[in-house]
Amino acid sequence: MSLDNSLKTKGKLAGKRNVLTRAERVQKMLETKRLDPKKDSVLGIPKTRVR
Repeated sequence: MSLDNSLKTKGKLAGKRNVLTRAERVQKMLETKRLDPKKDSVLGIPKTRVR
């Protein structure tokens, strides 16, 4: 017997994210040297798309 499609929820609710979280953005900007922790503030950093 098969499970009805309306009852299958695993993996269906997790969609593709548009932007990174703040911690992910800071980490990525530090890796690409777009953020200097001594001069720049982590407040107001630009949003980066997930690719």
